[in-house]
Amino acid sequence: MMKLMTAADAAANTNEIAMDAQDGLIRIGEMAKRHDVTLRTLRFYEDKGLLNPKREGATRLYSRRDNARLKLILLGRKVGFSLREVKQMIDLYDPSGTNTKQLKLALDKSEKQLGRLQKQRQAIDEAIGELTEAMSVVRHMLAERQKVSASA
Repeated sequence: MMKLMTAADAAANTNEIAMDAQDGLIRIGEMAKRHDVTLRTLRFYEDKGLLNPKREGATRLYSRRDNARLKLILLGRKVGFSLREVKQMIDLYDPSGTNTKQLKLALDKSEKQLGRLQKQRQAIDEAIGELTEAMSVVRHMLAERQKVSASA
């Protein structure tokens, strides 16, 4: 069966080939561009122990491992995890193990975060409803006042 590939998958494969051509290492500028983050963000994640680029003098070189970790960091941040939570989950990864502990922790944290996000959604939906209603009242008041001033 033929596997369909999205544009993102094709781009990712192209990026992997580019990484292979350079012994799997890319410079900080390329890493930032690929993930649409700033250089400062990458340095911050390094300071927090989330990324560990190799150094050639002052040049930071990121591996495929760093690339994968950054994708997980950005996904975690996007769904609302703290950097501490992301680090806890990522640090449990063992390339030679079953990673059961990591998976259980990720699932537990994800279930809790999903609950928080659903509560936030409910609060936002309520706020939208109240604002929509208030805007309707204001529009009605404005229309009435414009009628009065037009007839005067």
